[in-house]
Amino acid sequence: MAGHSKWANIKHRKSRQDAKRGKMFTRLAKEITIAAREGGGDPESNPRLRLAIANARAVNMPSDNIQRAIKKGTGELEGENYMEIMFEGYAPGGVAVIVETVTDNKNRTLPLVRSTMSKLGGSLAETNAVAWNFERKGVISINTNGKSEDELLEVVLEAGADDLEYDEEVSRVICAMENFSSVNKYFENNGFQVQESKLEYIPKQVITIKDVAEAQKVMKFIEGIEDLDDVQNVFSNFEIDDSIADKIEE
Repeated sequence: MAGHSKWANIKHRKSRQDAKRGKMFTRLAKEITIAAREGGGDPESNPRLRLAIANARAVNMPSDNIQRAIKKGTGELEGENYMEIMFEGYAPGGVAVIVETVTDNKNRTLPLVRSTMSKLGGSLAETNAVAWNFERKGVISINTNGKSEDELLEVVLEAGADDLEYDEEVSRVICAMENFSSVNKYFENNGFQVQESKLEYIPKQVITIKDVAEAQKVMKFIEGIEDLDDVQNVFSNFEIDDSIADKIEE
């Protein structure tokens, strides 16, 4: 069980995401559309859609946008024919990355991801080159509600989750995929505000970066990939050493 946040750049990246709300809405709309296309437009019988809608509402996405995305997925409105493609690669310093994309044109997305990785000091890799070092897990971001790390840890274990990345404001709860739904419901039913819930690729082994310049290169790489229109999520296996964390966030 992790006793502290593994990712010293969580707050930094959260502030970037908050500053790009319009882009966030676009990504959420794509997820809603795909979920509706694959499992139907009724969130009660479509867990993926229900989760996507909950995430959209958590960032105050307008209801009209949500409904429009659902109708595109069910075919009631004309929309793009999205496909999901996962890429693997390396950031500077040998950091492993998994990039999830949603695109209507693979021939556009593949060369764009490859060229961006190369431009930022990384490289695209073959399938399964880095995926072996990641596990698919449920991750639920919750308001910490003023609880201490020990107090929240007790709640996490009671909920049936496996791990905690603690932060005084928003903490991340990690659980097995098969427990994802029940852990979500536990926090929703016990007075916690769920900021976001999604499936992530969690690294089995991490690279700890202790040099400020190297950390900045890796973070610039991650942010550059995240900024691509077709990219939904980027997962990596680096952590920033506590000794340089404050310098990175400045």
